[in-house]
Amino acid sequence: MKNYRIYFAFISFLALISCEEVVNIPLEESEPRIVIDASIEWFNGTDGRNQEIRISRTSPFYEEETTAVENAEVKVIDEDGSEFIFDHQRDGIYTTTQFQPAVNMQYFLEVIIEDERYSATETLIPVTGIDYIEQLENGGFLGEDIEIKAFYTDPVETEDYYLFEFINDDVSLEFYEDEFTNGNQIFGYYSTEDIERNDEIEIQLHGISKDYYEYLFILRSQVGTNQGGPFETMPATVKGNIINNINSEKYPFGYFRLSQVDSTIYIVE
Repeated sequence: MKNYRIYFAFISFLALISCEEVVNIPLEESEPRIVIDASIEWFNGTDGRNQEIRISRTSPFYEEETTAVENAEVKVIDEDGSEFIFDHQRDGIYTTTQFQPAVNMQYFLEVIIEDERYSATETLIPVTGIDYIEQLENGGFLGEDIEIKAFYTDPVETEDYYLFEFINDDVSLEFYEDEFTNGNQIFGYYSTEDIERNDEIEIQLHGISKDYYEYLFILRSQVGTNQGGPFETMPATVKGNIINNINSEKYPFGYFRLSQVDSTIYIVE
């Protein structure tokens, strides 16, 4: 199993602190890019009608916040021609309460912002269920951390790709393919030194496409962190599946994907 774990490393040199000065290096300003986080997620046990899409613009290098886009026209169309309009609510968040999810259905995204038109096509990927959760006490580099394993059974008939989200104080992402585990029971893995007893951890298992799996792999390599999800920090020059139909060179950042999701809450013992 190719298990691509995402680790966080922040290294600081603390010598001569009293003499240090903060220096902002002048950088060439690039034109702001549109960021479209269009993740349609159909959680098991729900009708999937409530969905949201986030749209923003990138900021200069030294600014952490993105700028919300509040004047977009957003809709998703399924392969049968049904249209689902997403209305702006606040801070660049567009929602619908009328979406109709169907596994293996193809959907088309259309976003219009001023004179630019963005689009993408993707299929809603099904997912197998989480079988059970196992907790061990010998995780981490020193074998002293709590580790959580979420087991699932991979279908033998199909080529499958998965995204795990482990949501505690932060969000930890792991993604898998079934090239060497097809048809077997395997697990998603989560372990950090911050896990404590009685922590409530939400575990989500998403079915994802091969293209999105490869996008996440490149994004992880480029950005080097997954805190807050793949679109919380601007994904550098990683190009997703959304295109600009007017000017191909001004493509947006972000991705349009549709996933069936199985989820559970685990209380650390």
